[in-house]
Amino acid sequence: MSSPPRHETEVEADRIEAAVGVRIAPSSELLARVERVRSELPDRVQQAARARSSPLVRAVVAGSAARGTFLNDRLDIDLFLLFPPDLPRDRLREEGLALGRAVLTGPETRYAEHPYLRGRYEEFTVDAVPGFAVSDPSHPISPVDRTPFHQAYLAERETASEVGQIRLTKQFLRALGIYGSEARTEGFSGYLVELLVLKYGSLRALLTAARRWRVPARLEEPGREAPRLPDDVALILTDPVDPHRNVATALSRRNLGLFVVAAGAYLDAPSAAWFDVDPPDRISRGEALRRTTDRQSHVCVAEIPRPDIVDDTLYPQVRKAESALAAEAARAGFEVLGSSSAADAERIVLALEVAHRLRSPVRRRDGPPPGIDRVGQFLGKWTASGTGVLQGPFVRDDGSLGVETRWTECEIETVLGDSLARLSLGKNLTPDGPGQLAVRPLAAAPESEALADALRQLLDKRLPWSHRS
Repeated sequence: MSSPPRHETEVEADRIEAAVGVRIAPSSELLARVERVRSELPDRVQQAARARSSPLVRAVVAGSAARGTFLNDRLDIDLFLLFPPDLPRDRLREEGLALGRAVLTGPETRYAEHPYLRGRYEEFTVDAVPGFAVSDPSHPISPVDRTPFHQAYLAERETASEVGQIRLTKQFLRALGIYGSEARTEGFSGYLVELLVLKYGSLRALLTAARRWRVPARLEEPGREAPRLPDDVALILTDPVDPHRNVATALSRRNLGLFVVAAGAYLDAPSAAWFDVDPPDRISRGEALRRTTDRQSHVCVAEIPRPDIVDDTLYPQVRKAESALAAEAARAGFEVLGSSSAADAERIVLALEVAHRLRSPVRRRDGPPPGIDRVGQFLGKWTASGTGVLQGPFVRDDGSLGVETRWTECEIETVLGDSLARLSLGKNLTPDGPGQLAVRPLAAAPESEALADALRQLLDKRLPWSHRS
């Protein structure tokens, strides 16, 4: 029997994905150079370790460079320097950095949980990362200790066809702006992508499954208990080398939701534009003012000097500061329409859109229910002369007492500016004392990359593919 004709959208998707797959695949020459470097680097490290009598156990190149799953315009080589588990951490840092400097040119010290080196080997960027040579990946000493086990697990299972599908999936996620597990992105890690393609077999099969997901999503095998994780986790997929770890911890619910919507939209109308990585849009202050005039809303801006900390430490604090500012505005009686945050090399910008710049001057104050000792105290306070009562005290419908007075300040910039010093904005962002931070109306905020990025997030909310053909 002949198979039934395939839907024309599937045929079109086949054509598009084949063409994109060729465009994003590394050349055979590049793959050969990477493979040579993959074997050379560990040998060079071993030579350097012998020369300094270093306790190195082994060196290994892992990650997408080791498996050929990298994109032709996005390649960093990850070199892991593994030491005995009983080596003190200060010695681990010392030896790891020394061996990295011995094999890389132009090394720069960078920081994650502990320092590592980024440098060059021939034409390639290489991260030399120290870790421990543990025997059980479910009991790592540092976060990178599982990586050699991830490498072995994937290398044993991935076929050439799946490697191509992994690249397609990465490019699809890049175009959506949700590829990468770093704190700034909160997206899909490379390891998560590879496990998902192994699980479903192809990008299209993954998208077909994903369009039916609900957030949060659990992708556990039947009868397998998922890791116990906080309720705000977006996706649960157990690490096959460590049953206690969720591979998707870094993924935000917003980004998973975006992926689920995109999955259905692509399957319904495939186009090569879905794989195009567009430069990020930014909105100027002038354009933002025009939009807020049209919306009849108001935007205020707080600017914080950027502390000298790494991105993965910075961005959770930036989001905490954004949430704290928005929550304070809501508590103070403003109708919050949205908030955003961004950072550039010098500053952090928090932007807040409210329905009105001025809150109502009427302040509602809650009192106790009748029948408890504090009733007399409440009535005495608010019936005394000179208290500025506008109305009350009175009994509300729920039986509790209330009174209405007048706010001293009604302008949002003044209200939030007075509150900033007492808000918990993040360990490295909270000011040392009052008066160090200011909240300005958008018209008075200085132009910057961070401001333009924050305004895009705040005033240009749309699906990333809505402007594509």
